[in-house]
Amino acid sequence: MPPRKRRTSADTQVERNEAAQLADQLQAVGYTKRNIARIINRDPSLVSQFYTKNKGAAFVPALQHVLAAVQSGGITDLTELADIARRHTTRRTTASGAQARVRGKAVLITPTGSGTGRVGAQAIASGSSRLRPLIAEAARRGLRLAFTVRLAKTAYVHPSGSRTDSPGIRRDVIQRADHTEERSYGSSATGGHDAAGFARRVDSAGGDVTAAVHQWLVETGRIRPDAHITHLEVRTWQPR
Repeated sequence: MPPRKRRTSADTQVERNEAAQLADQLQAVGYTKRNIARIINRDPSLVSQFYTKNKGAAFVPALQHVLAAVQSGGITDLTELADIARRHTTRRTTASGAQARVRGKAVLITPTGSGTGRVGAQAIASGSSRLRPLIAEAARRGLRLAFTVRLAKTAYVHPSGSRTDSPGIRRDVIQRADHTEERSYGSSATGGHDAAGFARRVDSAGGDVTAAVHQWLVETGRIRPDAHITHLEVRTWQPR
């Protein structure tokens, strides 16, 4: 059997869907995938999936109008481009023709102040931006918050269950089979953290929630400076 012909870069380009091609054109004039994600109000991982998973059909009209605004209208401001994209974004349809459900980006806080937001490895890499609205709203409402992090066991400074690390919440240490460990910091019993103060930390970190949490853990001597957070959860409640 003759060897299979290797795909050339030209072949790959032909196979790219229209969303990916439009994203390429926007990148050619200076916009990053993160910029494009902000314009269409989605996570940057979705833009990458234009290339890897053939996604993005629902955003083609929006990207076409955005590209026209950049090339013909001279519009470069991300907020203005996002407004253009929003007016031309339609939800995808299911096989039956109905509009597909989409996961909302807003994080809900109940009237009693109870709210929870969780992110995994993919969102961690982009700064856990989905958690920022939760923290900002908690700060606005004067709530308290706590968070749980997951790291390699060796990344923690104190041994598992140490009262120096998390006083009074030994039961909240969870050990995983992949040699990582979850530890919680703050609770309604201990008073938790002031959401407003934590929101200021996030703002100082340029909106990067992961970096703000990492900085607090390092400053308070709980994790090593080179530690890598793999999962993060934030919880809020109304102080008594």
